[in-house]
Formats: sequence, C-alpha cells, structure tokens
Amino acid sequence: MSQSGERQKEGRDTSAVAHEPLTPAEGLLEIFLGLDTPDGFRAELIEGQIVVTPPPEGEHEKYISWIVRQVIKRSRTEMDFSGNKGLKLRSGQACPKNHVVPDVTLAPLDLDLFASADSWMPCDGVAMVLEVTSTKPKPDREGKRRCYARGGIPLYLLVDREASSVTLFSVPEKDDYREHCTRSFGKPITLPAPFAFDLETADFL
Repeated sequence: MSQSGERQKEGRDTSAVAHEPLTPAEGLLEIFLGLDTPDGFRAELIEGQIVVTPPPEGEHEKYISWIVRQVIKRSRTEMDFSGNKGLKLRSGQACPKNHVVPDVTLAPLDLDLFASADSWMPCDGVAMVLEVTSTKPKPDREGKRRCYARGGIPLYLLVDREASSVTLFSVPEKDDYREHCTRSFGKPITLPAPFAFDLETADFL
C-alpha cells in the first residue's frame, strides 16, 4: 500500500475513535449541559429526567428568607449559604450523575465551599440542603430527596407548602434517608448539630 493510502487509512481510524457513539447516559448528560434555558428558569437532571422549573413566586422566597435568617442568627456553627447552587451527585443504576439545584445549600463558614466552586460542585462538606415546594412538589418530596441521600448530604429540610408541614430527613443510607421528623406549621423542629437549635415555624402560618 502506498504512503498516501496508509495516511488515508490512519485518518479513517482516528476519526472513528474520535466519534465513538455516546452511551444513553452520556448523551442525556450532554443534552442537559447544553440546554439554554430562559432567564430565571432552573434546569436539573434528576434520576435520568430533565426537570425545568420556572422562576419562584414571592411566597416561596419568603419561606426561604425566614429559615436562612434563623440559621445565620442561631446556628451553633457559623454557616455560609448559597441559593441555587448546582450540586453534582452520585446517581443510581445507569443514569448519569444527578445535577440538582437546591433552593438553599448550607455549609460551615470555615470550609469556604462556595468561593471557588464550579457551576456544578460536589457535595463534600455540605451540612444541609433546603427545598420549599412549588406548584410541582413531587420532585422535592421524592426524586431530589433520594438524590441528596445518595450524595450523603447529612440533612435535608423540606418545607411542604401544600401539606403545611416541615420535614427534616437525616441519616442518609444508600438511596434514601433512614430517619425523618415532620412538624406542622406553627410548631418548632429541632435541627441537630452542627446547627443545634430549634427552628421556629410560627411565621409560616
């Protein structure tokens, strides 16, 4: 075979290697990371499903404000927080890694987790995540709960506006949390260490 023929053959082989077909999980992740969502919308990849959420209304943000103010003032450990921080979490089965955006992510201030974090950061060092349900509460109640448990996030606080309750999930193990405590709006709920205070919910009524 001539040298030119060898070069053509090598070129075909190199091209074939460079364009190997993606697995379904890799293809889904590529589509997700390439999404161009409208301003204010939030896209997440939850257990193999792309979920796009519109901007929250004022009441949703008010619940978040009530909780964050208490954490900053009363937590035994000084806390830093980020709203809408992307977390990259371990997935189950053949799904790509979960890419989830909590309403609030909390971590000890001395860890300085958020200063140099990428758009999607690992959850190492995160102390608690907070979700306030919107018009579609199922992802917060189920899919995102399992995502946070798989990631080993110690505490997940869910404010369920439809049920008028606050639930603290704790002790993550495999695909879920082993323990949970639910309180109706108006009753305090205890946040364990490193927070170590009773979160008041009277303002939620």
